[in-house]
Amino acid sequence: MSITITLATMRRILGQLRHDHRTIGLMVGVPSLLMILLRYVFDTPGAFDRIGPMLLGLFPFVVMFIVTSVGTLRERTGGTLERLMTMPTGRLDLLLGYALAFGLITLVQVGVVLGISLTWLGLDLAGAVWSLVLVAVLSALLGMALGLFASAFARTEFQAVQFMPAFVLPQTLLCGLLVPRERMAGWLEAISNVLPLSYAVDAMQRVTREPHFSSELTRDVVVITVCMLLALLLGAATLRRRTD
Repeated sequence: MSITITLATMRRILGQLRHDHRTIGLMVGVPSLLMILLRYVFDTPGAFDRIGPMLLGLFPFVVMFIVTSVGTLRERTGGTLERLMTMPTGRLDLLLGYALAFGLITLVQVGVVLGISLTWLGLDLAGAVWSLVLVAVLSALLGMALGLFASAFARTEFQAVQFMPAFVLPQTLLCGLLVPRERMAGWLEAISNVLPLSYAVDAMQRVTREPHFSSELTRDVVVITVCMLLALLLGAATLRRRTD
């Protein structure tokens, strides 16, 4: 692993994103518009304060999964990865470069959405804002890592998008956003206990209710981080230079 190569990869990805206005709009604009829409869908006292923070963890996860899986596949089909990997560039260097680049974009994404939610939309939190930002960024990085992993099994951009139901939809249904996990059937709750998005949503709920960084919130953050690192390692192990 080389820090120089990792940082060079990060700068390259950021340079590409700077000129890709549609992707920037997807990553920053779409979550903001969805939060505004949902604020008026849940137009009852306290409803948005309960649902809003959980969505702040869900939206970055979904958006970063789509952007990363499609973007990585595009670089592989275009031959970029093949050219890079003929140089002294390791797989982990590439993936960490992606993680740093998308992590910075995530900070912008979360900052914009959170700024709109706390001011215009009147979101009220019991916990600290930095706790919410931390969990949202980790959730986005988890989506990015799973997107990198999923892209290894796709041959076209359409196939990369098709992986979304397999990697994202089950977690969305079982994470506790729609129905509290303890009210699910026992076997569904057991499955939800091993899905990383469940811990992101649980962490967001705790930030909403608890004024302090509790031990349960610490557990959630650790689980999300471990799952993100594991997905990055799996992505590095399955990363291919090109699509046949």
